[in-house]
This record gives sequence, C-alpha cells and structure tokens, in this order.
Amino acid sequence: MAYYHTKYSSYRKKSKFHRSIIFILLLLIMIVIAIGYFVYQMISEPNVWTKGEPEISIYIPTGSSFDDVKTILYKDGLIIHRNNFEWWAQKKKYPENIKAGKYLLLNGMSNNELINHLRAGNQEPVNLIFNNIRDIEQLAMRVSEQLEIDSASIINLLNDSAYISNLGFNKYTISSLFIPNTYEFFWNVSAENFINRMIREYENFWNDVRKAKAAALNMSKMGVVILASIIDKETQKNDEKPIIAGVYINRIKRNWLLQADPTLIFALNDFGVKRVLNVHKEIDSPYNTYKYPGLPPGPICIPSISSIDAVLNYQEHDYLYFCAKEDLSGYHNFAKNNREHNRNAENYQRALDKLRIFK
Repeated sequence: MAYYHTKYSSYRKKSKFHRSIIFILLLLIMIVIAIGYFVYQMISEPNVWTKGEPEISIYIPTGSSFDDVKTILYKDGLIIHRNNFEWWAQKKKYPENIKAGKYLLLNGMSNNELINHLRAGNQEPVNLIFNNIRDIEQLAMRVSEQLEIDSASIINLLNDSAYISNLGFNKYTISSLFIPNTYEFFWNVSAENFINRMIREYENFWNDVRKAKAAALNMSKMGVVILASIIDKETQKNDEKPIIAGVYINRIKRNWLLQADPTLIFALNDFGVKRVLNVHKEIDSPYNTYKYPGLPPGPICIPSISSIDAVLNYQEHDYLYFCAKEDLSGYHNFAKNNREHNRNAENYQRALDKLRIFK
C-alpha cells in the first residue's frame, strides 16, 4: 500500500510538472501571438488616411529631416497611429534615408508600404506646363510655381553670359531655348537639370524636317523663333498665323522694314499699350522695326509651337499688309497695296475711337 501511494504521488508530481510545462508553452505561444499581432499592426495594418479621397499628394522639400516629414504627414491627419509609424520608421532606418520629392499616398497604405515608398524615392512626376510667356523672368516664375526650383536660381543661370554662351545663345536670344509645351519632371529637379532637359527638348524639336524648312527660307533657327515671337503677339488665331507669317516673309524678301507693332510694345516695355501711335515709332531701340531693318536681336516672347510652325509652313500669297478687323474679333484684314491697307486701318481706328481706346 505504501508502494502504491509513493508511485501515485510521483505520478501526480510528474503530471503537475507536465501541466506547468504546457501552461508555460501556451503562455509563450500567447505572448508570441500577441507580439506577432502587435508587429503586424505596426507593419501591415492600414495606417494612412487620405481624408476620404482615394489618394493624396505630399511634397517633401530638399534637405528635410524626419521631423519635417512627420510635420508634413501629421498636419493633415494622414497618419492614423503616429507612434506605430515612428517606431517602424526607426526600425527601417528611414530617418537616415529621406528623399525629397512629390509622393502619391494611397488610402489604407500600411506603415511598411508607406515607408518603403518614401525611402525608395518613388516620386510621382509633375506635369510642368508653360505657355504664353513673355520673358525669362516670367518663365522662371511659372516654373517655380510648379516645381521646387527657386525662380532666382533659373534667372541667375540664364543671366550668366559665359554659361549661356556655351549653350550657343546670348542675353537677347536665350529665351528661344524654351519650347512651350507640357513636360514631365520630378518636383525636386535642380535648375541645372531643368535647363539641361530643355536643351534636349530644343534639340529634339529642331529635327531634320524643321531645320530643312528653315534653310529653305534662308533663315536660322533663331531667325525663325524671332519671327514666330512677333506672330505670336500679332494673333492668337492659329488658322491665321501662316497668313501673317507670309506677309512678313514677303516684306523680308523685298528688304522692307518689318514695321511690326508688337516689337514697339516690347521696346517700350509697356505691355498695357492697346493702340500704337506715331510717337511710339520714334523710340530708339534695336527692337523698333519701324526704324531698323531686318529682325530684332531676339524674340519678343517665348513663341508657341504653332507660331514657329506657322513660319516654317507659311502661306504663299501676295499680301504685304494686314490690320486688325474692325469687328475686334481678333482676326485681320489683309491687303496687297497701301491703298487697301489704309482703308482697312481707317475702319479699325474708327472702331477703337468708338470704344474710346486712345492709347
């Protein structure tokens, strides 16, 4: 009986020990599951809220710190659990790998997806658009409104005579480098890389076909752009541009003065002038095409592609004059001789007088 009791007692001890082991194992498993769930929450659960939109863009400036990034993300409430985001960002060493740019965030991104996206520098390109540009200063301002580039950095480069000379331009002609269009850029592109891209686009634009057409006109690329800039300021009607180009080319062939009113306005540096008067024609400027023969020394604006192609594909005709229509539609009356032109001009002047536009 004593033997049985001892054996039973030993069995109970072993059973208790086994239960303890099982309990400890279950406890460890529960701890592992809890830690795993915690880590899963930290890493994989949705933690980006884009305010009811499917996606949202953020901009991380060059030189930003992790605190700067947190400010950008937190100010609009884009991160649901901030501590989770910061913990995983530290584990992924994101604070040492911050990359500037524009980033597209999707609603419901996890911490892991967000940090991998930002750390890899997977930027969303920006569509840079510029058109209807008067000069380099206005171009720089338009670019800086859409990209991170400071306008002054662009202007400083384009005012550097040695730099632009190396590109084949001077202070009068540098604006002809830029072809108005829509271009895809990364938001944080530098001024130097922006201009390098514009050089490539310029070279691509002036393909063999366009260069051959310019040569057939006995004009350089620069000459074509300068004439196109005048046409750009004469009319916004694309269907009329080749006709006006034909008028100026007829004058050039006859060695006439161009007598282009937009060049006077440029010389006056008064872009509010709506009516060119005889006194304006007396200004002493190389841009005064009423005084000086040939093309002015540079473009009077950054002309559109349609105006450049209008010069290269000008309409052949016998017109030598044109004047805005008296209906103020933006279209023009064309004339082959001075008598016809004077009649058209009188009609237009009466229309301006009626509207009390005297300058």
